Amino acid sequence: MSLGAAAATDTRSVHHLIGGRSVDSVDGRTFETRNPHDDSLLGTVARGSTRDGERAVAAARQAFDEGPWPQMTPTERRRILYAVADAVDAHREELALLETLDSGKIIRQSLHGEMPRVAHNLRFFADYAALATDEAYPDGPVLGYSLRPPAGVVSAISPWNAPLMLATWKVAPALAFGNTVVLKPAPQTPLTASRFGELALEAGLPEGVLNVVHGFGGDEVAGPLTGDPRVNRVTFTGSSATGAAVMRAAAAHLTPVSAEMGGKSANIVFADADLDVAVPESVRAIFGGSGQVCFAGSRLLVQRAVLPEFLERFVAEAEKLVVGDPRQHGTAMGPLIERRHLEKVHGYVELARKEGGTVITGGAQLTAGPLADGWYYPPTVITGLDNDSRTAQEEIFGPVETVIPFDTEEEALRLANTTRYGLAGILFTTDLDRAHRMAARWKAGTVWVNCYFQRDLRMPFGGEGISGVGREGGQFSREFFTEPRAVVLRIR
Repeated sequence: MSLGAAAATDTRSVHHLIGGRSVDSVDGRTFETRNPHDDSLLGTVARGSTRDGERAVAAARQAFDEGPWPQMTPTERRRILYAVADAVDAHREELALLETLDSGKIIRQSLHGEMPRVAHNLRFFADYAALATDEAYPDGPVLGYSLRPPAGVVSAISPWNAPLMLATWKVAPALAFGNTVVLKPAPQTPLTASRFGELALEAGLPEGVLNVVHGFGGDEVAGPLTGDPRVNRVTFTGSSATGAAVMRAAAAHLTPVSAEMGGKSANIVFADADLDVAVPESVRAIFGGSGQVCFAGSRLLVQRAVLPEFLERFVAEAEKLVVGDPRQHGTAMGPLIERRHLEKVHGYVELARKEGGTVITGGAQLTAGPLADGWYYPPTVITGLDNDSRTAQEEIFGPVETVIPFDTEEEALRLANTTRYGLAGILFTTDLDRAHRMAARWKAGTVWVNCYFQRDLRMPFGGEGISGVGREGGQFSREFFTEPRAVVLRIR
């Protein structure tokens, strides 16, 4: 049954998309995808094996070596990618509902945040590739110039927390610069990736240019995607531990990897901050997406002079958040992705108690009434922990905030940089000089000042430390998804 034709309450049969065809796994195996709101069955999904991964890589390789896509001009590719973006817009409500059912993301975010960004990713990178320029270096009788041919076959491994948006953050530039792609969405959230593949074909993307395979990592379907010599680039978003495994597999053939991984970002609030801005933005920075965001501000550092007032307002706002069915437009926080993840999140709250922390709100799974069958966890705020505690240092990936006081700018910067991660930082202050000083010394790929999660696709995105390797966005995506070539011509 086509995802597009299925009603929201129907269970689906989700297949791989390989070489332009919807196919089952070679061995016929499947797995289930379930709704985190009530654990109901959404569909059965083809469980890819090594052979399925190899089939997808072979299809992408053939489409690159023999198909028209790499030979098209960027303007020709832009026309098709715009058509794919138009299809996303036309099916926005359908895609948003699938995303909400599969991931638990609130429908308001899926409909008005994620799906518009999916279409924007496609259009932005289509434009960027079409408008990009190459360099020329005339030197008397010698003319040097550069070319940017596509790298080849790209393996794109995307996470479950913003499934289609983050998938197209990888797929869009890879396609725009002329590559072919094998996309492996997270096994928890296969639905929108499959539907997107269908829409891309219907919009005119040539067969084999985008392949979608489902399943798990390790020696299963992800094996060939990371360790096959026919793959020229690997782009990954996920945990730091999995990212390290991806890099080890790719290293066997020296395949370049771009990896955006975990985070434990500090959110620093100075006494001079405008609390009318800092409080709601700080609430959004940790409880948006139910805390399942890699760059969430999960270490809240507050200058001691303003801590009582800030904390009172912060907790009050957190407790106002409506936790419930993500399909309801009034809901502010949906469920966590699955039972295992909820158990991990709660395990850290229990660890915080053992480490001497005080849970001042939240701290237990919600099981009353209509939430009884789902994986719901409330906004949780913990005080009394040191910055070097495990709870404050390890990525929880849930709606759990640790609040730590500081006194001076130097202390705040030291606390912010005392972590193995380096994905993002958030800063609230009205002192412009301080903002520049802090940003210059903060070991983080992105620093937001008096705001959170503002994105410009021209800018680099990635992290330091165990938060990642490489950057993507704008010219950084161009560098990664192309193979720069120098041409030197002597003129007689």
